[in-house]
Amino acid sequence: MKSLTISEVEAKLKFLHKNWIIKENFIQRRFIFNDFVHAFSFMTSVSLIAEKQNHHPNWENVYNEVIINLSTHDAGGLTEKDFNLALKIDQLITS
Repeated sequence: MKSLTISEVEAKLKFLHKNWIIKENFIQRRFIFNDFVHAFSFMTSVSLIAEKQNHHPNWENVYNEVIINLSTHDAGGLTEKDFNLALKIDQLITS
């Protein structure tokens, strides 16, 4: 899979929630929940989506905060896979 150009990344970013940012070779979004249980529940839901897409996030969790970083390691940058997963995560959080 081919990495997207900067202009392609910027165009695709417009279709995601405004809290997704470009950070180094990733798109990143930070989520804050009421407590650890809600944060972990969210991570569990994302893991099921990621497994179905065979595309797994880099993420951090500290208590009620989850930070997700998406990049396609095999391509050495951002691809359609990252934006597809980000969109599914956006849909999950708004449902």
